[in-house]
Amino acid sequence: MSTGTTKSPALPLAPVEYDQRYTDQLNTILRLYFSQLDNPGPCAASTVRPNADTVISAQNYSEIDQATGLGVVSLPTQVEAAAGKLRVGDVYYDTSAGNVLKIKV
Repeated sequence: MSTGTTKSPALPLAPVEYDQRYTDQLNTILRLYFSQLDNPGPCAASTVRPNADTVISAQNYSEIDQATGLGVVSLPTQVEAAAGKLRVGDVYYDTSAGNVLKIKV
């Protein structure tokens, strides 16, 4: 599952007649795109179902601290939210409001 950072590739226009070079180029672009979808990068996600009608999902971005080897969990901030890097429903820290958690709407 993608984290939302992978963008659909611009596919080349097809020639009128079969062209092996075009087909090879198209396959290379699609292979790279699917590879990016298969490997969204370091992230963790969880889903909670308090009842049959409600689903609560959360996602965070994890990094490994090179000095300690421990996982460091961090959420994006209002900077990423303002830049349009988050999807509706993503959770982020608003550091300008005392590090409260907010949900992009």
